[in-house]
Amino acid sequence: MAGVRTAVALREKGYAGPVTLIGAEPHPPYDRPPLSKAVLLGTAEGSAFDIDFGALSVDLRLGVAATGLRPADHELDTDAGPLPYTTLVLATGAEPVALPGTDGVPGVHALRTLDDAALLRPVLRERRRVVVVGAGWIGAEFATAAREAGCAVTVVEAADLPLAAALPAEVAGPMAGWYAESGAELLTGARVAAVEPGAVVLADGRRLTADAVVVGIGARPATGWLAGSGIALGADGSVTADERLRTSLPEVHAVGDCASFPSARYGERLLVHHWDNALQGPLTVAAHILGESDPVYDPVPYFWSEQFGRFVQYAGHHAAADTLVRRGDPEGAAWSVLWLRDGVLRALLAVGRPRDLAQGRKLIEAGARIDPERAADPSVPLRKAVR
Repeated sequence: MAGVRTAVALREKGYAGPVTLIGAEPHPPYDRPPLSKAVLLGTAEGSAFDIDFGALSVDLRLGVAATGLRPADHELDTDAGPLPYTTLVLATGAEPVALPGTDGVPGVHALRTLDDAALLRPVLRERRRVVVVGAGWIGAEFATAAREAGCAVTVVEAADLPLAAALPAEVAGPMAGWYAESGAELLTGARVAAVEPGAVVLADGRRLTADAVVVGIGARPATGWLAGSGIALGADGSVTADERLRTSLPEVHAVGDCASFPSARYGERLLVHHWDNALQGPLTVAAHILGESDPVYDPVPYFWSEQFGRFVQYAGHHAAADTLVRRGDPEGAAWSVLWLRDGVLRALLAVGRPRDLAQGRKLIEAGARIDPERAADPSVPLRKAVR
């Protein structure tokens, strides 16, 4: 998404020079959200972008992987030979974190690429018994699809609650019940000791039968190929872009899942592995390449997830919040949570309340101060809870 969006934005803004877009996968560029839904369930064959790259005069080179960078020569090394550049945009995304000890074990899957989804489709079609390792966003979405297909599903999570890395316990707690409602078994506080053909062995000795194992324990920026290039990387492996998405090397930008950026809004560097970041960041990159009026990238992060019959949306960044406000019963079908800092709305999670999300996102962008008592009344529109 980030690479395609950058190429399209350059053309839309009037850039007339040559544009080359390379990607390691052999498939035409595609959208990822359908991979855990329609593509996985077999209701869609693919999710290729409806873009005529020829009409845009974009030189699309598929099956070409970046292998290194030589900035002194302004050349990108690839497995198809060196590629000279004047301006380079890094949009290599992220790659799944592997479960230690599973390399080469048959039946172990990740879900990140179109090929991953294709390999998992027979698992769902044949209603096999599945163990999912990790109750994060991707684990929940895969478990949802697998249950919809009629698979027996067990989800193993090392933390005490699902989404523990993304949400505080008081917010994630009610979500644990969603698994049982769907017919999936959720095992929390459970660590995987080994994965064997046909089984997952837990640290406490329990043995879970598994025709397939799907690992969803996180992702890391796909930046290993940049070793020795001189580009500054963070401890998390991300390219440390500045507020204009420029890297530490001249004429090299980075965008999407592979790049972190400083947020003045939140006072810290953010690494956002979500679709909206890959959609919006390229607009800043294209504007800077074209010398437009010094744009700064400081978005309100946004993402959504469809899981267990619920539409979950999140906007903002709640890490430094000091007040949590609930709207509605978290045991019900629709509810929201607000995070405030010094009375200012910083983040919002909405479950089945899209209007809260739409209004809250605008209020976060505006730095609006919120009356917690009015905001706690789910019958009061959020925009009317502004002080």
